[in-house]
Amino acid sequence: MRQGLGRPVAMNCRVLRAHPSRVLRYEWRLGNRLLHAGHFDQSDETEYTVKSLNREGWGEYTCDVINEAGAGRCTFLVTGKAYPPEFYYDTYSPLWQNRPTVYGFKLQWTQMNPNAVDRIVAYRLGIRQTGLQRWWEQEIPVDGTITKGELITHNLTELIKPAAYEVRLTPITRFGEGDSTIRIITYSAPVNPHLREFHCSFEEEPICMFTQDKNDDFDWTRHSAATRDTKYTPNTGPSDDRSGSKQGFYMYIETSRPRKEGEVARLVSPFFNVVPKNPYGIANPPAYCFGFFFHMYGKHIGTLNAFLRQKGQAVAEGPAWSLSGNQGDRWKQAKVSIHPTTSFQVVLEGIRGPGIEGDIAIDDVTLEEGECRDLPPINLRSSAPPTSAHIWPLSVTLAMTFLWGRR
Repeated sequence: MRQGLGRPVAMNCRVLRAHPSRVLRYEWRLGNRLLHAGHFDQSDETEYTVKSLNREGWGEYTCDVINEAGAGRCTFLVTGKAYPPEFYYDTYSPLWQNRPTVYGFKLQWTQMNPNAVDRIVAYRLGIRQTGLQRWWEQEIPVDGTITKGELITHNLTELIKPAAYEVRLTPITRFGEGDSTIRIITYSAPVNPHLREFHCSFEEEPICMFTQDKNDDFDWTRHSAATRDTKYTPNTGPSDDRSGSKQGFYMYIETSRPRKEGEVARLVSPFFNVVPKNPYGIANPPAYCFGFFFHMYGKHIGTLNAFLRQKGQAVAEGPAWSLSGNQGDRWKQAKVSIHPTTSFQVVLEGIRGPGIEGDIAIDDVTLEEGECRDLPPINLRSSAPPTSAHIWPLSVTLAMTFLWGRR
């Protein structure tokens, strides 16, 4: 329970059931100090109120309900600490300064429940280069009251290329320091001055901030051929990652039992931000090329779909790309041009086929500015209706660049 100085705090402890049924007494304590004790009459609950919270009132409150068999306990942790700040990832052009040897990063965050405790008067910013021990700290003063959802910005300067940095942000109130939040800042140079791209090969555990859809039937699994377990089904799935390495990782859907035909697993990218070149609107915007490698080997292969999901869009469009059926024991590449009009995500959906030999894998997901060039040929050994490379055009348009979105 979080509360500011001078505010009341009410705590309630209720008996759910007891045996013997006669409850004798209750005791309220702060730490080891007895605050209040009494007997139950007709009521099955007791309440303790701190009328005006002060510094001595923060701590662990306990309510013991005691009968002949012993005591049951409720515990309340009362604190004046501010909630942790929440970093904002959907920032257009966070590299606001890009010099030959150093760069600057625009750090943005919102404050979680700023009115729950005393007014935040400052933030303590800590920063250190990853791999080093020493933190550099400074205070960022706050003028006025922070409102819920308000976006706060601070520029980090003189960061050394291409080093990554660990950033720690701590709110400060009259009580003192609140709970901290930590994030990693990385420098990612564009391939050339006119192209920005996203590439994910799933080699690291965070999987490039991809997430599992909470409304599907099961999850994609991160795996490598070198770490196969006993669930491995022969005659389906890849024997190495897209680069041919048995140590390399990829994502796949495991179609062994208890999976059933038609069940769906969706992997959702982080948000990519779209900003028009023209501040007055989108005119002749560039496209983006969404690409990935896929492996669809097995006699029970179902369907692999790729979707564009736009922010604020209630109903999803049809798939931007789709393929079904056995495509042979090899990795192939897919590319499709997409044209979003607002912040967007890409979604890879695997649908389980009629049997256990139906594992579908993906690797090396990319997103590049511009229309797709040199579209790879697709072997149409598929149960889906044959169309030109199984690509459905999208009737949406977009603007200029993208960045990792908010979690």
